[in-house]
Amino acid sequence: MEAILKTLREALGETAVLVGEDVRARPVSRIVQSGCAAGALVRPASTEEVALVMRLCHAAGQPVVPRAGMTGLVGGALAGPGEIALSLERMNRIEEVDPVTQTLTVQAGTPLQAIQEAAEAQGMLFPLDLGARGSATIGGNIATNAGGNKVLRYGMTRDMVLGLEAVLPNGEIVSSMFKIIKNNTGLDIKQLFIGTEGTLGVVTRAVLKLQPQPRTRQTVLGAFRDFASVATMLERMRAASGGSLSSYEIMWRDYYLLLTAPGRRPPPLSQDYPFYALIECEGADEEADNARFHAVLEDCMESGLMVDAVIAQSEAERIDLWRIRDDVHYLRTLDPLFVFDISLPITAMADYVDHLRAELQRRWQAVTLISYGHLGDGNLHIAVSCGSVADKAEIERLVYEPLRAFRGSVSAEHGIGVDKKKYLNFTRTEQEIAVMRAVKVAIDPKNILNPGKIC
Repeated sequence: MEAILKTLREALGETAVLVGEDVRARPVSRIVQSGCAAGALVRPASTEEVALVMRLCHAAGQPVVPRAGMTGLVGGALAGPGEIALSLERMNRIEEVDPVTQTLTVQAGTPLQAIQEAAEAQGMLFPLDLGARGSATIGGNIATNAGGNKVLRYGMTRDMVLGLEAVLPNGEIVSSMFKIIKNNTGLDIKQLFIGTEGTLGVVTRAVLKLQPQPRTRQTVLGAFRDFASVATMLERMRAASGGSLSSYEIMWRDYYLLLTAPGRRPPPLSQDYPFYALIECEGADEEADNARFHAVLEDCMESGLMVDAVIAQSEAERIDLWRIRDDVHYLRTLDPLFVFDISLPITAMADYVDHLRAELQRRWQAVTLISYGHLGDGNLHIAVSCGSVADKAEIERLVYEPLRAFRGSVSAEHGIGVDKKKYLNFTRTEQEIAVMRAVKVAIDPKNILNPGKIC
């Protein structure tokens, strides 16, 4: 490694190559904010410099682990002493916002929030949104196919990417920087790098698809007596919103209690209901959108589906309601804490949570189970606090095992990394995993790029 680092210092500059305590000060994950164990951290400033790093490492058989905003939760960017961590933090420039083609061209190290703000300044919207928007980078979002709060309307990250540039493990640059939506010319190369967690290539630049900035937003936090009512109202909102429904976030009472505990977010509704949902529509016609929104709310209130509600009357009130959903950092007050990110059919969610709670309580006396998520796209987030760190494997088995019965997913939007590798076969068949491995071998036969991740 020393010979490679010497060459890289000469080519990229001394400040581009960090070692020792400068590396240890870097985060290991979203939870562990220092202690990176990589042998070195390299910070290229261009695609060509990334290519140089990869060519040298490929020739030497030197493993490289790409790093982004370090907001992941599955160990997808863990690096050991024998590995070089590769950070694109110096590649953080927005190159172009094009309102005509409704695209934004950006370097991979750019934070998501900066992209959102650049689009908004041009009257456009980049709809990918998640709580870690200030730290998460678009390269990491692409590598993990991030989801977030607006998947219901706009889809996952892969639905927002028109073109990509990436560096392969051998240092070759693949540039597929298209601004066009229709491109039916064989294999969609960019999809090789979206959601594959930096195991097939290092994304360096992207062309992102923008949307018109919504002119109106209607936001309501509703309370419900049972899960069936939450699900039924989702159906009615979809049918009656004229395509404007963008978010439908469910919160079990345990989550609402955690976020609205004394000294945290003030509770806008009573804490006594078993279910809550944060619902948002985005549109372009204020009068028509408001009329549709209030009509369906009134219908759901009169029919007893939604038993209480608070409607945001200003942007400040809207932000306060969203903080109840987004301020997940309060989960860190639980000890021990085990967090999960799964997908399953909406119709199975309530029974799944009830069954999981019962199984946990059967094994441990003191159990906290926090459930919340993106109901519209079947994504459930689970936080468990019980037992001790030594019980992690047993708790994981209880969370993941039931997903087999209805072909659910052990990872809805956070990826596999190293933490979920042993559970990949709960969701993927042997044949699917074999195809993944064959693609990895074909593109990275030396297994130097983010080795040991996914499968």
